[in-house]
Amino acid sequence: MGLRTLMAVMAMMTAVWPAGAVAPSPRLAKGLEPGEWELRERGGDGEVRRLCISDFRQFLQIRHAKASCRSFTVSETPTRLIVTYECGAAGNGRTDLRVETARLVQIQSQGIADGAPFQFALEGRWARPCR
Repeated sequence: MGLRTLMAVMAMMTAVWPAGAVAPSPRLAKGLEPGEWELRERGGDGEVRRLCISDFRQFLQIRHAKASCRSFTVSETPTRLIVTYECGAAGNGRTDLRVETARLVQIQSQGIADGAPFQFALEGRWARPCR
């Protein structure tokens, strides 16, 4: 491939995906109900964590909720989303989100947070509108 052809291909790619453009958000969980969700560890002591969810992507980085992370979609179907994400010094992770209904999800995640490995499986149930 000649230099001119390579430059033309690069110019077309730039025109199609401009610098600074945001990747399209996954289509998966648009049907999930926003509101307060109760997250319970599967097989754990039954401790419940409550989160006000306005965007389903909040389910994807539970251990890195406040970190600025880049994510990559590994697999996506209408009821399942698998992503990996990188949060610089804060760590990284891989999350498998399975949507059972608009008010019930299964979350499996593993990675590194604060220099230590983590792994968990949660069931998320919609509880009520956020307060």
